[in-house]
Amino acid sequence: MKLTVKDRDFLKQLRALLDTKDLSIDLKNDGLKRLVLRQNYGNKIESAFGMTRQGVRWRFNRLFNEIYIAAYESLFWIESQFGTDLRQMALEIAKERVAMRQKAQKMGNFKLCRREKR
Repeated sequence: MKLTVKDRDFLKQLRALLDTKDLSIDLKNDGLKRLVLRQNYGNKIESAFGMTRQGVRWRFNRLFNEIYIAAYESLFWIESQFGTDLRQMALEIAKERVAMRQKAQKMGNFKLCRREKR
């Protein structure tokens, strides 16, 4: 599953709030383990993310308990079948793809700026 621009923006804001200790991520085990947000969950959080607390919880759950965990489940399954020998090559390919995507985005922004000047 691909991450959206909204997901990227959410993760950047979450990182900033984790760095300032306004939020933390904990493991909760109430029969089923999952990641949860902890600490200041008031108006500051709503304004920082530009969405309701329920929206913050929904996006956090989707990103961390669905997408992130599913990625590790896939890796676990593949590596249990083929071992970890391919891991380094897969990481190298992933890093290359991220770099190419970032370069394409920068070029797209440059083209957009040039069009606006005309």
